Amino acid sequence: MTGPDWEWVTASAIGTSHLRVNRGCDDSGACIFVPGRDESALVAVCSDGAGSAQRSSIGSRIIVRAFCRNVRTYLQGGGTLADLSRDIVSDWLDDMRGRIEVISRSAGLTPRDYAATLVGCIVGEGKAKVLHVGDGAAVYRTTNSDEWAVASWPSNGEYASTTYFVTDDPEPSFQLSEIEGYVSELAVFTDGIEHLVLNYSTRSAFPPFFNRMFSDFRSGGIRKNRKLSRQLCNYLNGPSVCDRTDDDKTLLLARRILNVAPQKHL
Repeated sequence: MTGPDWEWVTASAIGTSHLRVNRGCDDSGACIFVPGRDESALVAVCSDGAGSAQRSSIGSRIIVRAFCRNVRTYLQGGGTLADLSRDIVSDWLDDMRGRIEVISRSAGLTPRDYAATLVGCIVGEGKAKVLHVGDGAAVYRTTNSDEWAVASWPSNGEYASTTYFVTDDPEPSFQLSEIEGYVSELAVFTDGIEHLVLNYSTRSAFPPFFNRMFSDFRSGGIRKNRKLSRQLCNYLNGPSVCDRTDDDKTLLLARRILNVAPQKHL
C-alpha cells in the first residue's frame, strides 16, 4: 500500500453514574477507511445515547452503523466530499430515523426512546466534512500546523443541560461543516469529556490534552492500533477522568500517515 493512510485508536467507557445504577454504556463509535470510486476517506463517528431514553444505547449503535453505511455507499458510488450537500446528509439522517422508527414500532416504543446524538467526520484528500447533531465535538489539526481547531461546536437545546438528537420531531437540527486542507490528526468525542478538552470561554480546543493523546502514536502503524485502544480505554476508566466526569465517554483518535511503504507478505 502506498500513499496516505491512517492509524487510529478508539475507546468507550461507562460513566460512573451509570455504574451506580447498573446501567451500561449508551455511547457508540466507529472508525473505518472507505476506498471510494473517485475519492477515498477516513470515517470517524460517535454517538451519545440520551440518558433519559430507555433504548438509547441501541439508538446510538444504529446511528453509527447507518452513518458508516451511507458514507460507504456514497463514496463507492462515485460521490465526492466537494459534492456532499445538506440535501444528501438530510437523506442520511432520514435513513437513520427510518431504521429507528421500524425498531421502535416492533418494540412497542417511540423513536424518542432511542434518542442519540451524532458527530460524523469524513476526511478526504484536502477536504473534510463534519455532520453534527447535538453535543460532542470534533477537533483537528492540519498538516504542517501546530494549531488545534474545533470543527463543529457542541449544540445545546432550548434549556440548560439539553441538546439535540437525531430522533427529534419533526426533524433534527444539524450542522454540516467543511474543513479545507489536509487534516493530519483528528479527535472525535462525545460530551462525556467535553469539559476536559474544550475551553468554553474562548470556544477553542485545549492543546495540552490533544498533544498528549497523540504523543503515543508511532510511525509505521496502519489502521486500528488495538494496543493503544486498550490503553485509551484504561485512561478513560481511570481516576484522572472519572473524578471529573461521571458520564459515558467515547474518544476516537486518528492520525494520517504519509508515504506508507508497501507491506511485504510471506
